[in-house]
Amino acid sequence: MIKLACNSLIAVGDGRWMDAEDFIEFAYQLRLDSVDFQLDRGLRSRDRAYLLRLKRACLRRGLTIGFLGIGSGFVGSTNLPGVGVVGAPLPRDELRRRIDEVKAAVDDAAYIGAPCIRLFGGSIPEATEASDALWFEMIASYQEVADYAADRGVFIGLHNHPPVDSPTGDDIVRILQDTDRANLTFILDTGRWKGSPGTPPMGVTDPDADIYEYMKQTAPYATYVRAKIYRIDSGREEWIDYSRVMEILSAVDFNGTMSIVYEDQGNACGPREAITLAVAHLREVIASEMQPRRDN
Repeated sequence: MIKLACNSLIAVGDGRWMDAEDFIEFAYQLRLDSVDFQLDRGLRSRDRAYLLRLKRACLRRGLTIGFLGIGSGFVGSTNLPGVGVVGAPLPRDELRRRIDEVKAAVDDAAYIGAPCIRLFGGSIPEATEASDALWFEMIASYQEVADYAADRGVFIGLHNHPPVDSPTGDDIVRILQDTDRANLTFILDTGRWKGSPGTPPMGVTDPDADIYEYMKQTAPYATYVRAKIYRIDSGREEWIDYSRVMEILSAVDFNGTMSIVYEDQGNACGPREAITLAVAHLREVIASEMQPRRDN
């Protein structure tokens, strides 16, 4: 049975994020199965005593920890006049800082009991100068952090999300195959594909892109799903068709976790009410899609 979770990255106004301990209690009230944390937002600290307190709070409420989010990817970007955003190499010290940042997150994940950390993986536009060299450097960085994580029993979860540009299905498959590490897995984000209404300009779907085809292409690699919620006032997500998403996941016998990631796009209600609506919506969709299996 697919499990339902929520990501702690919940804006509560004035540039603030929901406190991690308040979030755990909220997830418990919603009777969720799991939670995800963003290490640089919502946590008061990353010292061991505080992480142990969060781990204890989750354990007492029967909540597993799905993944820890960290990092900005291993590719830089620049805006070329008349061309747009293209990839660019990061300065050596910045690339090393980002790699070390991921390794520290791996240590946190091993300590807190999260099986996975989340890392961005996007597209490098064709207009990028020396794009092959930039791609090779990015892949080498994934390999380095994956090797480090493997020694600690942690998986690296590739997340379809820029740096540089939002990916297609081909981009994700290529990263997974070129990195070629057994502990590199895929976290499928329903709303962060090239041409998705969840990418700028927000709310606009590129008719030349098929985000559901990208999901179908990458679903066999997915062990976790980030279920983006944008407009939920009606009780159903308006930008992403979750019945269609569930058909795609069901076709590959996905039995992992769907984690709600709330990005408010003009909802009249506050984040707690919106997420409550999202929980009810996704539970209905999951139950509907699972019904044929039980009948058979």
